[in-house]
Amino acid sequence: MSSHLFDLSGRTALVTGSTRGIGLAIARGLGRAGARVVVHGRDAARARDVAESLRGEGIAATSHAFDLADAEAVLLGVEAVEVETGGIHILVNNAGFIERGPLTEFDLGTWRRTLDINVTSAMVAARALVPAMIERGGGKIINIASRAAYRGETEFADYGASKAALVNLTRSIARACAKDNIVASCVAPGFILTEMAKGEIEAHYDDIVDQIPLRRVGSVDDVASAILFLASPMADYLNGVTIDVNGGSWFH
Repeated sequence: MSSHLFDLSGRTALVTGSTRGIGLAIARGLGRAGARVVVHGRDAARARDVAESLRGEGIAATSHAFDLADAEAVLLGVEAVEVETGGIHILVNNAGFIERGPLTEFDLGTWRRTLDINVTSAMVAARALVPAMIERGGGKIINIASRAAYRGETEFADYGASKAALVNLTRSIARACAKDNIVASCVAPGFILTEMAKGEIEAHYDDIVDQIPLRRVGSVDDVASAILFLASPMADYLNGVTIDVNGGSWFH
């Protein structure tokens, strides 16, 4: 199979929440495949530093900062990136928010923040880019969900609900925009070793691995590889799909 099928030269990708963890691995993977990547974070200085580090690896990278909890900031930020780069071909809605708490105890403010960051920001970003993608003849929108979208979570119900909504949003975009050659897809990771998840994984490692037939926790590169596939021409006919990256720990 020809390696040129993974060549993203001439394309620009915006990856939200890409200053660390899964998002950074995604930005690095897309960049190594030739894409120009826009590193996004809430902290402008951190985003600039990460973009500079990627440039040191030979990746064409710039940065932009805006708060995903603020829909107006998302709209203005994405529109600014579109203008500054000359056009976004690949949007990866990666950033997410989670705060553990029993179903009967979490507060409404946390619920709203979780949905604002995990779902509303993805919808606003996609809506902002679709008209320009149509003018360019198409584009790709890739959302990062979670196996929590399917399980029903007792300690972070807001997170599970937000990720389930993101899966359905992906399908809605896929059906609505296919006529304009815009395809949407979703990746649903299971337990992935990141800075954010490290404490939880280390505290419950045996219980977690017992759930995974492959007997290991996933890496950020496991997720980034799936994103590279979806962003590449190899996946041009995949639309509305959700790829589970969980080592077989959950099926739906």
